[in-house]
Amino acid sequence: MSRSDIESRSDWLAKASILTDALPFMRRYADSRVVVKFGGHAMGDGNLFNTFASDMVLLRQVGTNPIVVHGGGPQIGQMLERMAIKSEFVDGLRVTDKATVEIVEMVLAGSINKSIAAAINKSGGKAVGISGKDANLLTVNKLTHRSLDPDSNIEKVTDLGFVGEPKSVDSKLINTLISDGFIPVIAPVGYGEDGETYNVNADTAAGAIAGATGAQRMLMLTDVEGVLAKDGKLIPELTINEANKLQKEGVISGGMIPKVETCIEAVKKGAEAAVILDGRVPHAVLLELFTSQGHGTIIRDN
Repeated sequence: MSRSDIESRSDWLAKASILTDALPFMRRYADSRVVVKFGGHAMGDGNLFNTFASDMVLLRQVGTNPIVVHGGGPQIGQMLERMAIKSEFVDGLRVTDKATVEIVEMVLAGSINKSIAAAINKSGGKAVGISGKDANLLTVNKLTHRSLDPDSNIEKVTDLGFVGEPKSVDSKLINTLISDGFIPVIAPVGYGEDGETYNVNADTAAGAIAGATGAQRMLMLTDVEGVLAKDGKLIPELTINEANKLQKEGVISGGMIPKVETCIEAVKKGAEAAVILDGRVPHAVLLELFTSQGHGTIIRDN
């Protein structure tokens, strides 16, 4: 037997061992629902994008029911620039007027949504691209931003335009698609009570959907490892009380605060647990679900 044959056999044995190790975890998530928020660097990287699509197909093949909720901030920004529509931001939130929300819906529910569904289908799955407006899936309240003026200590209220936060989730359409073997791919736009279309933060939408569907996991793919301690090391697990304490201590700060709060809300509303993980790592979802060490920071109830 040649050296190459020996190496080849060793590689295959290693792969077989990986599959054997993953089997108990595959059983754990059989027939369960996993909401995956897809966005950030992974969405703009062709290799990570295709890997993500293949991973969603694999989840479905082993009996897990993935529900994909996606963002698209950079793509929206590029289209607004092409259309010569200026964007204004308040504390990281895009002020969305009528012209802007039309572009937001076109990009999110159009090109991005369908490209993700198409990639999953190309990888051998059956994905259907929808938005929160379909079958009243996502009903929203108009979001008003409040901030405290540091000079006068007076609360300032900013009208963000057509920006909404989830009020209710009607999961009938999601349930129907899953029962028929499809992977739902959801764009985070919804209807307000006024009948208008509202842009919804993708993290927030994913959290609301995870809670409403009783997901076993809500996986939030980000551009960071997860929640980091003061020494910069990853914190693998947190209870809600521990997460709240770290916020008060300033360990959880900046852009991580809304992500952690979304995870907490998802758990409080019905998800078993929520995980913040690094979507820049290939197969991040599989590493989190099907390995003993996981991949990211998991937040559970107390």
